[in-house]
Amino acid sequence: MRVHVIGAGLSGAEAAFTAARLGAQVRLYEMRPRRMTPAHQTGHFAELVCSNSLGGEGETNAKGLLQAELRAAGSLIMQAADRNRVPAGGALAVEREGFSQEITRVLEAHPNIEVVREELTRVPPDGITVLATGPLTSDALAEHLRSLLGEEFLGFYDAAAPVVLGESINMEVVYRAGRYGQSADYLNCPMNEEEYRRFYEVLSQARKHTPHEWEKLEFFEGCMPIEEIARRGFDTPRFGPMKPVGLPDPRTGQEPYAVVQLRAEDRRGQMWSLVGFQTGLKWGDQKLVVQSIPGLEQAEIVRYGVMHRNTYLCAPRLIEPTLQFRAYPNLLVSGVLCGVEGYLESAATGFLAGLNAARLAQGHPPLVPPEATMLGGLVRYLASANPEGFQPMNANWGLVPAEAGRGKKSEKRARMFHRGLAEFRAWLARSAGLVSEEILAG
Repeated sequence: MRVHVIGAGLSGAEAAFTAARLGAQVRLYEMRPRRMTPAHQTGHFAELVCSNSLGGEGETNAKGLLQAELRAAGSLIMQAADRNRVPAGGALAVEREGFSQEITRVLEAHPNIEVVREELTRVPPDGITVLATGPLTSDALAEHLRSLLGEEFLGFYDAAAPVVLGESINMEVVYRAGRYGQSADYLNCPMNEEEYRRFYEVLSQARKHTPHEWEKLEFFEGCMPIEEIARRGFDTPRFGPMKPVGLPDPRTGQEPYAVVQLRAEDRRGQMWSLVGFQTGLKWGDQKLVVQSIPGLEQAEIVRYGVMHRNTYLCAPRLIEPTLQFRAYPNLLVSGVLCGVEGYLESAATGFLAGLNAARLAQGHPPLVPPEATMLGGLVRYLASANPEGFQPMNANWGLVPAEAGRGKKSEKRARMFHRGLAEFRAWLARSAGLVSEEILAG
């Protein structure tokens, strides 16, 4: 049975390469250069359109663990990145053209891959298909997906709020409560008038992200960026997303002057998003704004707020951790379209989608990496996150079980790194009969 891969960005390239290495016959569709997107400049596969960085390295970095897992799996993206890297301090950065040209050469020369340079506007009716069309999915294919999945499942988001790591929240200041005594599902950061004035000053002086020409910056009133709300007046935020009504501080019995609410992003409560704080501020300025909130002075931001056009699926309503659609088991999805952010996360989900596509084509059941691995944590999050207001996620330590016991944060994360990598390698080894020796040796 043939494997179809739609899209040859980082995710699609990795999916096609992995499936082909496992012996599947792959047809890789890429519409460029016949039809270009507003962001791309070439017809090369895995073209990097924004940063040339694949994230920070090292055993205390969540992306560092994901990089190590992909290297262990023999990832094409990581091989090309390592051969085309440029100095970037503690990050893995690449020379863009050499990186994408190498990936293109490898895929076009692979005996199990047929490259088709045309726009595919519908899911093929036969075989196993991996959707890897990215944030700029063509209008025709997006319309087909709407008809297949339902309009409410395909989103274009223009603004998202920052997400902070739960362990970095000061619970001596922050209190758990629901408005008017309802279910206490939210964390609340109270502000008195002086604290609110300081916060408002920091927010008012923060710098906005300068968009690329291809980014769409129109947004609905319901997801108005917090900085735009603040522009409407000093009191506007505290009569909007920072409204303190019905949220008395248990230490005083009084309602604060203003309050910032946090909502859980995962079932463990390891990650929390700032409710109503969609933003397009520069990341450094976002950090200043977030850390000016009482109780978040030491907050670690695991996902910054963003504003741009992004086609993605409401993954928790649609997919399994295997990246298969629940309603269409022969259809898989990877990359930004499945609800991840970042080059590395796109490549990693491409690897798993390609692995499972090949297994399905060969009559084997799909696999999911262990929970303690970064890839395993990421795909489990996609399948089980709160579907209400779902936004794409990147690799962070909140996705995997925390290390118990005391110790420095760096020491705990180093242990989480080695634990995750060991479990990932063991997972590959356990699948030795069905995963190629080439992957195991990677």
